[in-house]
Amino acid sequence: MSENDSKAITLGRPSYVWRFGQDRRLDMINRYAPLADKMVLDVGCGIGAYVRKMAASSRRVYGVDVDEDKIRQAHQSLPHVCVSAAEHLPFPNDSFDVVLMHEIIEHVQDDRLSISEACRVLRPGGRVVIFAPNRLYPFETHGVYWGGRYHEGNIPLVNYLPNVWRQRCCPHVRTYTRGGLHALYERLPVRTVVHTQIYPGYDKIAARFPGGAGLLRRLTYFLENTPLRLFGLSHLLVLEKLRPGEMG
Repeated sequence: MSENDSKAITLGRPSYVWRFGQDRRLDMINRYAPLADKMVLDVGCGIGAYVRKMAASSRRVYGVDVDEDKIRQAHQSLPHVCVSAAEHLPFPNDSFDVVLMHEIIEHVQDDRLSISEACRVLRPGGRVVIFAPNRLYPFETHGVYWGGRYHEGNIPLVNYLPNVWRQRCCPHVRTYTRGGLHALYERLPVRTVVHTQIYPGYDKIAARFPGGAGLLRRLTYFLENTPLRLFGLSHLLVLEKLRPGEMG
């Protein structure tokens, strides 16, 4: 396994191609944390795909990522990106109106500290938007280790294994129940704006079978408005930082 492949498995793969699924998530970000003319931070920005798109709404969009190679690539066209771990953000308290953590807390060294840092740099009344893998989704999308080898792809039912067995198969990535995600921020000065689950964009399927992808989207996006949303691909969690008068 090459060094680049090993890094991708551990840190995740950023969005290289902007497609329907990313557009849909950007719309969700704007719905719950409007970006227009706001100070915005993308934690775990990768090559800057979301930074670039969010910059259409605000000139003050910043990004950080722990991967120096990705930041070097992003910096070719984006001025406000730098190398930083999510656990130690290089910004003062109360700096941003919106902080995005898009599918990154499952990869960081300390997910609880990472969310705490995101809230630290958030201004009172600001919002942090978190997308994170859902433990109830029937497939593990980050691949698994089995028989001494890494197997890439969507592996069914791994997330339903007991914790100790799942950890053996997936030591490189976390996944979250609703309660497990809540435990990461329960003592922070924030309130929950929304916590739901969403289904995939099906972009790879759309490239080969547009009609099939369209059917899956209509069906599963309808399910997002029913109790069956609990089996969606990702959690969508939006937190708002309390103002001084709201604390206590």
